[in-house]
Amino acid sequence: MGKIKVGFGFDVHQLKENHPFVLGGVKLEHHAGAYGHSDADVLLHAICDALLGAANLRDIGFHFSNKDDRWKGISSLVLLQHVVALIKEKGFTIGNIDAMVCLEAPKINPHIPAMKTYIAEAAAISEEDISIKATTNEQMGFIGREEGVVAYAVCLIEKE
Repeated sequence: MGKIKVGFGFDVHQLKENHPFVLGGVKLEHHAGAYGHSDADVLLHAICDALLGAANLRDIGFHFSNKDDRWKGISSLVLLQHVVALIKEKGFTIGNIDAMVCLEAPKINPHIPAMKTYIAEAAAISEEDISIKATTNEQMGFIGREEGVVAYAVCLIEKE
């Protein structure tokens, strides 16, 4: 019997006015965007942390330090590809990814199919194995004030 492991990931970024907003590899039209060292894609960062955690490979900050200029402004789809290579080196394959984004605006439902396509390509899995959901924070806290965005992800990885 093979080994099955579960991972959990979380990420948060502040939103800055007139900054690009990339989520799930998709550039969203919005007056503010997530700010960070890379493209600040909270969804992909949460997915990367879930995968790394499941494989006992520490976290995204360990592998892609915000002090390292190699990762400055990089697409988080590239980071996801690196993470998938790392878990494959340990003999794991991805079973599925389930993610949740929490933000007030913009509405991301129309963009979820494109996000799933980008993530599936970067992770070398089927879109059927990726679930992305979104919710608001009911106008409460930093999310409700549109000061930040949060993403959570869980994944299942398997080894024969």
